[in-house]
Amino acid sequence: MSARAGIAPVALHRTLAPEEAGRASLYALLARLIHAAPDDALLHRIAQSAALDPPGDAALARAWEELVAASSVMDADAAGEEHDALFATLGKAAVSRYAGYYTGASAVDHPRVRIRADLAALGLAPRSDATEPEDHFGGLLEAMRVLVAGGAGRAPATIAEQRRFFEAHVDPAASRFFAALASAQASNYYRKVAALGAAFVALESQSFSMD
Repeated sequence: MSARAGIAPVALHRTLAPEEAGRASLYALLARLIHAAPDDALLHRIAQSAALDPPGDAALARAWEELVAASSVMDADAAGEEHDALFATLGKAAVSRYAGYYTGASAVDHPRVRIRADLAALGLAPRSDATEPEDHFGGLLEAMRVLVAGGAGRAPATIAEQRRFFEAHVDPAASRFFAALASAQASNYYRKVAALGAAFVALESQSFSMD
């Protein structure tokens, strides 16, 4: 799976092949940007990043270049205001960050129950300070990062385990989430984030289908 990010990799708990480290870094970055607006340090880090190496998928490479360029002219206060406008939880948010919203979840059959069970089966207990439901996209992408990279004393999951979690809980809703984020009226910087997310998820879906 070719998705090696030019951004400095996230702290990993073991040595990974470059492509797997790149995948983990992209999952981590997207999870971070969904959870909270980037601060000045993260914006600077992205802005100083190199192009994807190897460039691989054209859509992903282009989306990364555009996010790098946007990060170079964005400041943390503006990013924070945009994040609040998109995702603020007082009243109805402009863009929902919950997978169940995009899959027509009901109180009787909600994906959170299945996600919780699958995370437990994979040995991924929720963080003690977690306040968001299990179908929060930030949490789902962070779970994928751990499955790819390992961490907290666990080895990376097998590709089969990664594929099962991705196809069950990320793929059914991610494209609609990123499309909603891209088209939201308040989306400016986050339109670039959405493009990166959409391209990366599409590449992951394609790659998993070939394994």
